[in-house]
Amino acid sequence: MAGPRVPEHVAHVLERLTPLGMLEVRRLFSGLSLYCDGVIFALVFREQIYIKVDDETRAAFEAEGMEPFQPREGRKPMPYYTLPDQALDDDEALRDWARLGLEAGLRDQARKSKPNRRK
Repeated sequence: MAGPRVPEHVAHVLERLTPLGMLEVRRLFSGLSLYCDGVIFALVFREQIYIKVDDETRAAFEAEGMEPFQPREGRKPMPYYTLPDQALDDDEALRDWARLGLEAGLRDQARKSKPNRRK
């Protein structure tokens, strides 16, 4: 089975992110999801890359003026923010922002895997 068609600019970003780990691209509705070592860390929608955020990382993206991912007008934004422009020109900056997304993804995965304890 062939994987999803990956736009050239996304393939280039993935190539630059290879030091982070094993990268994978999966289809996600009308976009793509990006995984590193099995953990989702980014989305691609309408040619824009969005990095996963959580309560620990959101402020860094907001401080740079980045916008949250909102698939449709009037819908609640999802926990993903655009990349700062300088990250697209600087490999180290790109990896730093992607690491924030990976860390958020790991925390989210750990939170979801904890068993619920009822009192």
